[in-house]
Amino acid sequence: MKTKAFLEAADVKAILQAAEAEALKNNWAVTICVVDDGGNLLGLLRLDGCPAVSAHIAPAKAHTSALGRRESKMYEEVINGGRTSFLSAPTIQGMLEGGVPVMKDGHCIGAVGVSGVKSSEDAQIARAGIAAIGL
Repeated sequence: MKTKAFLEAADVKAILQAAEAEALKNNWAVTICVVDDGGNLLGLLRLDGCPAVSAHIAPAKAHTSALGRRESKMYEEVINGGRTSFLSAPTIQGMLEGGVPVMKDGHCIGAVGVSGVKSSEDAQIARAGIAAIGL
């Protein structure tokens, strides 16, 4: 039997704080979401001025990234490349850039999803959050 790493509450807080700092540094109003490896919500922060819909989009991006064990951007690229049938994939809704997996020793232990600004900026915020826990 193997031991499995997981995100602890302190990790979730550190990710949210660092991601928030990155967003505020750039004056971006976003929603930041952290999920576990099964896409289950661990933490969510919606900054002042961020549209309400982002509180649905950020968790969807994180969920997609965690289940796929890759950035949600990959799904967007596949669809934009013409494989529109991928839109029918079950349980995957956040197929936009901005979901980034949290990887430790080659295993996905969760993901961060961000919504509210340009998709590349969402991903930038997510990566800043993940960097706060040394991954």
